[in-house]
Amino acid sequence: MCGDNRHPSAAFLHSFLFLSQALCQNLGDLHVTGPLKDMNFSIPEGGGVRVIYQFTSEPPAVSFRATGEKDGIIDIVPKTGVLYLSGSLDWETKAEHRLQVESLDEKGNVVKGPYAVTIHVEDINDNPPEFDQIKYTGVVRQNSRPGKPFMHVHATDRDDPTTPHAQLTYSILHHFPNPYTEMLFQINNVTGAISPSITGSYYLDPQKQDTFTLVVTVKDMAGMTMNAFTSSADVIITVKESLWKAPPTIRIQENSTQIYPVNISQVHSNEPDVIYDLFEKEKLPRLPFSIDQNGVIYVTDPLDREEKDTYSFFVVTKDNKGELVDKPLHIHVIVEDINDNPPVCQQALTVIEVQENEDEGSNIGTLLATDMDEEGTLNSRLQFKIGSQVPAVPASNLFFIQQETGILQLTSRSLNRRIASNYSLKVLVTDAVFQTICDVQIYVIDINDRIPIFEKSDYHNVTVAESVPVGTVILEIQATDGDEPATGSSYIIYQVKEGDPNNTFIIETDSETNRGFVKINKTLDFEAASVYNLVISATNPEPLVPGVKYNSSSLTLFKVFVTNVDEPPVFRKTVYKAEVSEDIPVNTLVMTVEAYDPEGDTVRYSLEGDVRKWLRINSATGQVYTASTLDREQQGTYTVEVVASELKNAAQKSKTTLILHLRDVNDNPPLLAMDYPPFFCHPLHGGEKAFIQAADADEQWYYSTFTFSLADDMNTRNNWEISKINATHAHLSPKHANFEEKVYNVPVIINDNGKPPLERKVNLEVNICKCSSEKSCFIEVQREHSWPSTGQAIGILIGVLLIIGFIIGSVFFHMRYKQKNEKKSHQKDVKDKSELNRLA
Repeated sequence: MCGDNRHPSAAFLHSFLFLSQALCQNLGDLHVTGPLKDMNFSIPEGGGVRVIYQFTSEPPAVSFRATGEKDGIIDIVPKTGVLYLSGSLDWETKAEHRLQVESLDEKGNVVKGPYAVTIHVEDINDNPPEFDQIKYTGVVRQNSRPGKPFMHVHATDRDDPTTPHAQLTYSILHHFPNPYTEMLFQINNVTGAISPSITGSYYLDPQKQDTFTLVVTVKDMAGMTMNAFTSSADVIITVKESLWKAPPTIRIQENSTQIYPVNISQVHSNEPDVIYDLFEKEKLPRLPFSIDQNGVIYVTDPLDREEKDTYSFFVVTKDNKGELVDKPLHIHVIVEDINDNPPVCQQALTVIEVQENEDEGSNIGTLLATDMDEEGTLNSRLQFKIGSQVPAVPASNLFFIQQETGILQLTSRSLNRRIASNYSLKVLVTDAVFQTICDVQIYVIDINDRIPIFEKSDYHNVTVAESVPVGTVILEIQATDGDEPATGSSYIIYQVKEGDPNNTFIIETDSETNRGFVKINKTLDFEAASVYNLVISATNPEPLVPGVKYNSSSLTLFKVFVTNVDEPPVFRKTVYKAEVSEDIPVNTLVMTVEAYDPEGDTVRYSLEGDVRKWLRINSATGQVYTASTLDREQQGTYTVEVVASELKNAAQKSKTTLILHLRDVNDNPPLLAMDYPPFFCHPLHGGEKAFIQAADADEQWYYSTFTFSLADDMNTRNNWEISKINATHAHLSPKHANFEEKVYNVPVIINDNGKPPLERKVNLEVNICKCSSEKSCFIEVQREHSWPSTGQAIGILIGVLLIIGFIIGSVFFHMRYKQKNEKKSHQKDVKDKSELNRLA
């Protein structure tokens, strides 16, 4: 090469035509040359013949030599040091080539090297993915859990697995047949796991379609590019009937004597090696069922239908990680009844009352009994029969009981309370196995065949004053009844039958004695009715038997005379109210009160409690007038008492309340409402503002709205300005800073914008003063030299005397205490001395 005639082969020149041009010239201009050293090259696979690098020689080196994993593809031009490829690299064949390159002198001795040259082959996506089978087959069970894989497909790619070239993604391209809008199967795009979809879990049915063909595709490049390679395979799926089915309703006879646990059913999972378990929703204290790992369900204890007649629970399957495998199966158990409960009388003693004149065949009552066995079955069917009757007079079969219903009837019209007032029956109540005796007590009650009779047919009369209080007893009456005491046939109800249309009187009965008490029910009024001619009747709450009627013996007469009592006048209203404007003129009619005297006497009116002397009343007509100017700001609601008295007897009087509400009018001009006058600190710097506030004594509806302005004089307007903040406040500001330290009078005009509008001019004192660090005025306090007043002098003198007295008292008590202690000490010394002498 490069003019070397030792290689004249035309074939060789043809193979390296392109390469020769590069090898026979200096590659320095291509920036792919450099001195001999360790080198690493990354070269994409394929691509054919190409130059990799040119090593430059340093004297005495004149040539290069390459050894190692050249594999007939990689070599170096000895004279030029060009490292080149004579063919295409293949990552799938070899991913890395390791060479040793050295430089030689003219004698072939090594000058430098050998240096390691490593060529890394970069993978390109040049291999499509391939399934490991042309066709796959799988089996899925009906009602399999969605997302639970039942088979896998698998594909490989010869490209570099660390690159997207070999990253595969799976999908279902076609689905034959596909009777629904959604696919019945789904595939995990990473693992190739095939499982039923939610739709498939619900609709897969071997009776409708038992075979499906899926066309599954696999793409490399993670399916993220249109240039990815794609392969496909067929998947044949057979649908088989589900083994996982809930058994039909399980029926278990209660109180069974079998040896427990007892096998009652079995379930089978579609998946092998699952763990069976029971799950209950009712949270019973104890679930009397269990399941083994073959899916056999057992009842573990005898059941009692009367305690619980049905059970509902679920069977679940789990894998070894505790995850659910199949859908939970709902198990329903019914406990079947046996006749193990006797009839029970609903009451220990059934009491029935029957009148002595009842007809034969009459239903007189029902005996109630229950059975805890299952309702609507022969085990709870009850039958009734009378076992005995005591006393057996006037016959032993006076009563009959219906066998199926327990209804008692009379066999004849033979009951007579004078013969027997009550009967005791023993009734046999039976079911198919047991018998119970229930007791029935029948009382024969008297019939209402006698009417009440008054002891007097006329109670004559009584005189009462019209002022007698309501509830007063004015007469006691008495009637008697021959029927059985303490029954509805003998209890007497008294009523005023005639002469009292307004129910002025009422009559109450003593239930034990049947004595009647006539009472005042409403206030008597001599002027309305002075005499009452009363007719009083006596009846029973129980209806009389046919053929018996009340007559004149059950009626009595009574006359009431009402005497007149002088009563005070009565007002037409309990309270009189009026509303007037506060600015009405004096002598305006406010209202008229009205009272009348029950006896017809003339009424006179007067006022009490008129403390402000605002009102006067016409004593004859009751007309109330204003006596002086009203003022809502003093009192918005004015209350006085109106007195009505008889002209002939002033002691007879009544009172009522008059309430006068005053409506506000705008009759008060606004004024300033400030606790302290405004001030500004001297010297002024500009921009200072002071708050001013206005108020109004008139009633403010919703909110007050005031207008603030300065008096129209040149001096004020040149020195001050005022600006409104809101409805009640404004800012007062100096217009310049050239103010002296003194008090300024600023004339401010405030308008209340009322109807009519009122305004007030106010001379506002504004203090320009030196201020402290807290921004408040220094105010010099002037000392006043004067003698105290007489009161002050007396107070001072009393205070001084009290202090002197306190000091003298303290000294006195101190001296007394000291003398007492000295006396005790002296006595002790004498006693001690005497004791010493005695001992000596």
